[in-house]
Amino acid sequence: MPKPKKRTRRPRDPEGTREAILHAAGVQLAKDGPEGLSVSDVAHLAGVNRGTAYQHFESRDKLVKATAEWISERLYSRVFGISPGAPVRVVEDVDVAGLTDRLADLAMENPALCLGWLSHVLASPDPAADVFWREYEGSLRRFAATKRARPQIDTEVLSVVMLAGTFLWPVWARARAKGAKERRVLSQRLAQECLRLSMFGSMQPEFYPQIASRLAAGLKEERPK
Repeated sequence: MPKPKKRTRRPRDPEGTREAILHAAGVQLAKDGPEGLSVSDVAHLAGVNRGTAYQHFESRDKLVKATAEWISERLYSRVFGISPGAPVRVVEDVDVAGLTDRLADLAMENPALCLGWLSHVLASPDPAADVFWREYEGSLRRFAATKRARPQIDTEVLSVVMLAGTFLWPVWARARAKGAKERRVLSQRLAQECLRLSMFGSMQPEFYPQIASRLAAGLKEERPK
């Protein structure tokens, strides 16, 4: 009688398991927000048992924090083309069009992860603690201080507007695109409009003199109610 074959154990891959858990947590973060994140549900989504998930992350709060950091580091590397901790980029050397294209493509490829990160950062009492937000908003602030920028840019507001629009656009696009090719076209449309708005805005000032005056005055005068 032939001897039964010895079962081979699957090789342990702690880092791969951790990545799977974090990816699943990012998806749930986008769906339910930080308060709705459950280690048990994330474990089920990642295809691991609950005990394994708790071995990697002892609590929901630690999982939320680690997930936001994990997504942020990937955003940083993909969008800026460098690793977190690299020297501060010189504003004049930044490829603005390339950065805008990469951000739009990344959002289209990973809508759940990007939305999960966005919801976490917008609700954070200290967004500057996030490595991607800190560099994105910081680079706009450095740009606003140069002669290349228009005056009176509110870099914090502009950062929220640009990132929220970029990360919400795939929700619209994926509901209408039939495949990867159409999603790519929609991603390019987003990048093109972001660049156009950054370069030219949308209103001809001679037709809106009151708004032009208000913008010229900045926030010195109270806005009309």
